[in-house]
Amino acid sequence: MIMQEIRTIAKGYGVKATRLNKVELVHAIQQFEGNFDCFASACDGYCDQRDCLWQADCFIAAKKRKQ
Repeated sequence: MIMQEIRTIAKGYGVKATRLNKVELVHAIQQFEGNFDCFASACDGYCDQRDCLWQADCFIAAKKRKQ
């Protein structure tokens, strides 16, 4: 998902998106939703949150953070 889409989601929730990178912004959204702020932490390529909106991007971001 591109940043503009994520910012739109954040704005809908009233989450301030200024000066946050993608990981930080998704974490803020996850916290607002009452979910684990676990985006980009699936370093082993496994996640049990099957209905997560962020899962596809999460694996990519986790791989980049690991490098």
